[in-house]
Amino acid sequence: MNKYFNRILTAVFCLFIGGMFLVSTILPDKDFSPLENRYLQALPEFSFSAMHRGDFIEKMEDYTADHIVGRDFWVALNTWCERLTGKKENNGVYFTNGTLITKVDTPTPDLLDKNSGLVNTLVDNVDVPVYFGLIPSAAGIWADRLPAGAPTADESAIIDQMYADSDALTVDLWSVLQAHADEQLYYRTDHHWTSLGAYYGYVALMEAMGMEPVSLEDYTKTVVSEDFYGTSFSTSGVRWLPADTIETYIPADGVTVTAYPDGKPVPGSLYADSFLAEKDKYSYFLGGNKPLCVIETEHTDAPRVLVIRDSYADSLAPFLTESFSEVHLFDLRYNFTSVKDYVEQNGIDRVVVLYSIDNFFDAGSNLFLLGR
Repeated sequence: MNKYFNRILTAVFCLFIGGMFLVSTILPDKDFSPLENRYLQALPEFSFSAMHRGDFIEKMEDYTADHIVGRDFWVALNTWCERLTGKKENNGVYFTNGTLITKVDTPTPDLLDKNSGLVNTLVDNVDVPVYFGLIPSAAGIWADRLPAGAPTADESAIIDQMYADSDALTVDLWSVLQAHADEQLYYRTDHHWTSLGAYYGYVALMEAMGMEPVSLEDYTKTVVSEDFYGTSFSTSGVRWLPADTIETYIPADGVTVTAYPDGKPVPGSLYADSFLAEKDKYSYFLGGNKPLCVIETEHTDAPRVLVIRDSYADSLAPFLTESFSEVHLFDLRYNFTSVKDYVEQNGIDRVVVLYSIDNFFDAGSNLFLLGR
């Protein structure tokens, strides 16, 4: 009986594997996975040299894994099984109670010194005040939600060291965000701060500049999406969490937005509704990453500010329209213009270097451009 059962089990298994292979072969390949937010491995070209190096086998394994039928289901099942075994992390994302929190690596002392020096060079290069703010991550502000013993950077100590070495005027984002740590400052499925977190970032910046922030009570909160799944969701393999909600506080009326995607001006908007129908819903704010974006407001007597930033500033920018005549958003990942020349040519009154802590220490951030 056992022998007969084993044969049936083996036949079923072979049919299953063969069917999976056949269906995966027949179905057309996809170039991009919206759920994982990444491009999939293309079918590699065979060559004897690639075979000898092992490149072909490695790419073929990646191709097979990326294009197996029902991949999203198998990824979710694997992650769930790992969770049942007690695993608390996958691909640098920690599983917490209802929230996915991305691990932050500790930068080397050399990188700390280098990036601090680049900000100081900018201070020396321009004749206007320079403000420097590092935005702590959810792993820093919500450290008490991490699994016990989970390794992540000591963000408070890193920020303190960077500020101590900085010649710029510093922005105390940590204290303001920590004071509201019991609120929904970050998305549960994405690494960015929410619009509420961005508001508190705006408050910290106004306090550093000696300006009065607009009270949160003066805003009307509007829910624009209730089905947002962000980058942490895509990376982690977790598929059992409910979606995030995207909210706004600032209306788009009364401002003119000009984007420069390729150096030429095109009309833009504080909010791009078309992205609410896509996976990358965070790009709803300003339409996603742009080398340069200029926002003109009705407050013509207010100062002009240049924000050298990453994508966290996309949801912060609407609040800045309440306090400045012009908001210039400068992304060094795509914009190689001299910051010094830009400040002089555009009548900038204040410069803000504002980065999330992990992006600030990313080797690909092009911070060396601060010295140009």
